[in-house]
Amino acid sequence: MPFAHFKVPADTLSADDKKKLVERTTDLYAEIYGDRARATTVVLVDEVADGGWGVGGHVLTAALLNGDA
Repeated sequence: MPFAHFKVPADTLSADDKKKLVERTTDLYAEIYGDRARATTVVLVDEVADGGWGVGGHVLTAALLNGDA
């Protein structure tokens, strides 16, 4: 069963954006594994709270990611 797990900053994707992410990821797996993979592909979009992650020892916030900080 193909599985994709996306972690994104909370409140940065609309419902339509999430739908596109799920559809396009499913299409990609079907392209790679064949259409038989479409019915079993699982896509998880996990929203991470602001400041709930970091890179290189630095806490990331939406303001930092957007260039506002």
